Amino acid sequence: MEQAHARVLRKSARSVLFGSSAVALLTFFCFQVHVDFASAIPLYLLVVVLQSLTGDFRSSAIVASLSAGCLDFFFTEPLFSFRMTNPLNGLALVAFLVTALVITRLVSRVRTEAEFSRLQEERLNRLYQLSQRLLTLEPEMAMAEKLLPPFSELFGITVMSIFDAAAGELFTFGDSQTSLAERTREAYIHEHDLDDRDSGTAIRCLRAGGKLTGAIGLEGIQDTAETASALAALAATFFERARAFANASTAAAAAQTESYRSAVLDALAHEFKTPLATILAAAGGLRETGPLAAEQLELADTVESEAARLGRLTTRLLRIAKLEREDIRPRLELVDIASLVTQIAGRYSARFPDRRIQLPGRSDIPEVLADPELLRLTLGQLIENAYKYSHADSLVTIGIERLDGFVAVRVSNNGSSIPYEEQNRIFERFYRGADAIRSTTGSGLGLYVARKIALAHGGTLELESRRAANDVIFCLKLPVSKDESSYALTAN
Repeated sequence: MEQAHARVLRKSARSVLFGSSAVALLTFFCFQVHVDFASAIPLYLLVVVLQSLTGDFRSSAIVASLSAGCLDFFFTEPLFSFRMTNPLNGLALVAFLVTALVITRLVSRVRTEAEFSRLQEERLNRLYQLSQRLLTLEPEMAMAEKLLPPFSELFGITVMSIFDAAAGELFTFGDSQTSLAERTREAYIHEHDLDDRDSGTAIRCLRAGGKLTGAIGLEGIQDTAETASALAALAATFFERARAFANASTAAAAAQTESYRSAVLDALAHEFKTPLATILAAAGGLRETGPLAAEQLELADTVESEAARLGRLTTRLLRIAKLEREDIRPRLELVDIASLVTQIAGRYSARFPDRRIQLPGRSDIPEVLADPELLRLTLGQLIENAYKYSHADSLVTIGIERLDGFVAVRVSNNGSSIPYEEQNRIFERFYRGADAIRSTTGSGLGLYVARKIALAHGGTLELESRRAANDVIFCLKLPVSKDESSYALTAN
């Protein structure tokens, strides 16, 4: 700052020297040729106007005053003194001085505004070049270190520090002498911009859509107040573009993964069903070859039953995977939910003979309007979970009741529990609790899809027992047929 002020003073001194020399030469010439006062005034005024073109009002005012003094001393009576006998000469001299100073002021202002306009145009041009350079950068967060070179080349920035609030990360490029990184973080915390002309430092908070997203610190900037905000806006735009690119890349990768997963599931469905059909045919062929011993017949029955179970399991897993990635559109019809529950429970009780089961005893349960296949999938998931996650000789209870326009199916088991901190997450996609991972295999999609099916029917699926020590109760609620009909008509 002091060096710049010294340069301005030296420039003004040189301007005064040149202007004074011009006044001296003009005075010598006019005095030698005996130019009168009236003729000398426009000549001196011309020198003052030319001097004012330098744009330095200080030097122009000095030269104008010197010109007025020369006119008074050399061209007004009495000569060689600063006394005037003719008042009109004094009035003319004052008018000259005022005119010279006004012209000097106007010309200096025009020069100053022209210089300001030139600097503004130059700044805008550099900002445009910077924006073009930023657009050519790869929009990846890992490329953020490439930000400094264009800022440095175009605006003389030596150090840049950027705090990204979303990632909680602080990027610093260059070696700071003023602890720029810490000051940038503090500016974000206090939401306060900073301009320090002495150190050439400017810090701006970054906002996107009216929301505070971080802060940027610049060190080595010349015109802090005029340029810092524009540079901060460009840097914020670059980071938002990089973040949008990262999100788009993630979404594209997820979509591609989903496409690959669908292809793998379709391939597995085809590959599974062919050998399963072969196994079933071979087991049937064994029966046809001739009389079998009791042990051989039992083995053939086991092969057929397990192959059939594996086929049903494969079909069910594929259906769950399909429902998980698509919108569920149930094909509604009247379903006797009590009979369906009894049928599904009987199938699973044969697979888990070491569990005890208690079925609903009421017979006045109304029918529900539902998709039988989807409802069978949901009930099967709940009943199977009750068996799988209970201990041997434990009790699995299934109850059905009518409740405020809904049919509620409660499936409970004792001997196991869901930790309280996991209870809010069990319906999340792919989530499996720590105990579930240790005790049995699974995909983490069963309850997620079961709830989607319940919601698609206008019902709910909730975990009721949230703090019971050794008891887990899931409650499936479906509208009774009349209410469900109204719901379906409204939805369509």
